[in-house]
Amino acid sequence: MKKFFKWLGLGTGVVLVLVAALVINSIWFRPIFIEVFFERAFLEMGLKSPQALSSLRLLEGLGIRGHNANLDDLSPERTIWFADQIEGYIETLATYDREKLQGQKALSYDVMNFFMRQQAGAREFMWHSYPVNQMGGVQNFFPIFMTTIHHVGDKLDCEHYISRLSQSPRYFSQLLDDLRLREDKGIILPRFAVEAVIEEMQGFIGVPAEENILYTSFAERTEPLEDLEPGEREQLLEEVRQQITGSVYPAYQGLIDYFVALRAKAVTDHGVWKLPDGEAYYATQLFQHTTTHKTAEEIHEIGLAEVERISAEMDAILTDQGLTEGTVGERVAALGNDERFLYPDTPEGRERIIEDFQVLIDEIDAGMSGLFDLEIESEVEVRRVPEFSEEGSSLAYYMGPAQDGSRPGVFYLNLRDIHEHPTWSMRTLAYHEAIPGHHYQTSIQSELSGVPQFRKFLGFTAFSEGWGLYAERLAWEAGYHPDPLSDLGRLKDEMLRAVRLVVDTGIHQKRWTREQAIDYMARYTGSRLSDVTAEIERYMVWPGQATAYKIGMIKILELRERAKRELGDRFDIRQFHRAVLQNGDIPLFLLEREIDRYIEEAAAA
Repeated sequence: MKKFFKWLGLGTGVVLVLVAALVINSIWFRPIFIEVFFERAFLEMGLKSPQALSSLRLLEGLGIRGHNANLDDLSPERTIWFADQIEGYIETLATYDREKLQGQKALSYDVMNFFMRQQAGAREFMWHSYPVNQMGGVQNFFPIFMTTIHHVGDKLDCEHYISRLSQSPRYFSQLLDDLRLREDKGIILPRFAVEAVIEEMQGFIGVPAEENILYTSFAERTEPLEDLEPGEREQLLEEVRQQITGSVYPAYQGLIDYFVALRAKAVTDHGVWKLPDGEAYYATQLFQHTTTHKTAEEIHEIGLAEVERISAEMDAILTDQGLTEGTVGERVAALGNDERFLYPDTPEGRERIIEDFQVLIDEIDAGMSGLFDLEIESEVEVRRVPEFSEEGSSLAYYMGPAQDGSRPGVFYLNLRDIHEHPTWSMRTLAYHEAIPGHHYQTSIQSELSGVPQFRKFLGFTAFSEGWGLYAERLAWEAGYHPDPLSDLGRLKDEMLRAVRLVVDTGIHQKRWTREQAIDYMARYTGSRLSDVTAEIERYMVWPGQATAYKIGMIKILELRERAKRELGDRFDIRQFHRAVLQNGDIPLFLLEREIDRYIEEAAAA
């Protein structure tokens, strides 16, 4: 740039004026270049969420760390600000000529345009969700964030940790303002979930501060720090203890008191049809999570058909193994209780489960070259779901790595009940959550180059969860399920995702009762009642999300078959996977467009 200005014959002063004018334009007015607009929008949103900045760790390499001392703004005013910003971004984006954009610029425009318009279209339902719930609400996420995402690498990080603990009264007070506003609008958590979060929070604060995970994790992570003077670690630990007892526990008690009072208003109708304009709200959730215009009825019918298909495949395996008595679900349930396939119900047994999951991940990671030609830098670790949140948590979940490499990807495993992890079911879970599933796909996205920052982090459920479910099948196709029972484990998990299509739409559109949904899932999956109950209760507070897995997988398989059919001998599975993953998370209709482009280019090569 300096050479360019020199070539024009412009002096240093003029150059500085031009640069300053460009900066002013980019900050306060419509940026001249759309790339600047993309980054400005991302930065504006990011700076409003210090917790998101801590998770991404984009600024730490620049020496900017002050955000790590603060918690987010949870006030209703912040929610309204976000909605207003979205509408402003839509207006600005529309001023750029889409027809003049090509390649990644064009795709970035389309991704942002879809996301923003999707958010704006759901503005009337901005209060319809449940920010506190038994699955992963604010009360659950706060300690997880502090103990796994807040970085503790030196004394300043420790001071920031203490600062964040001290802000918990403000944080939860804003949350209470938000909850009361929702309550006034008739958005009230189902009674079972009210009771579950009360129990969870009472357990969280029902131990001495020195035994709370906020203290024990901090103590463990500060032990190796080298920049602390003698006695400083003990002083920091004492400050953490004081903040837990003086700030965190009272903040949680206030939330507990609110839900105890709310319990009398909570009802046992669990579908969102009971909310104001509930059916319209559910339609927006299906659209948001599947990125398709499929109706609840269409999704329900797809689920019924898939349940029957998968049931037949499971029956064939069970019959070949001499297991013929009872329904498919009953036979799978009996197999899940077979002591031959269970770990000891001890701390040592649970540690072995974690170790064996890591072995499975490392095994498939070493054999990826035949399926993929994209490499990732991030590592993945298997860790236990924090015990205080195990009861209401899902069987497993994944959390992506930090941008600066300070935190690996983490596959969190729920070990509340060893019966939920028979050896024949472990492979498919490892492949979904880690490799070639979420960790591989998320790492590729976060390591993208030549795209705006928002493209590295924006998520679309149907794409990411569809990929996770596709990864389970891909591992089977590649020979990583070495015996029939392991394949049964894969089908059992695919059955779970097919059943989700039926029960999610059943609960929220067809007004199924909680008992109807539990009975249907137990009948076809063979999962333990405790696991089925946790699953069904998850769908009740998170409408539509569970439908994305199968809808996304079906689309990826459909596109793969199209590529095979049209390319014939030119089809290369590695190139297909590159075409799917190389753009990060995108809506399914854009994925279809990109795969059609890949097919056209591969055919012409």
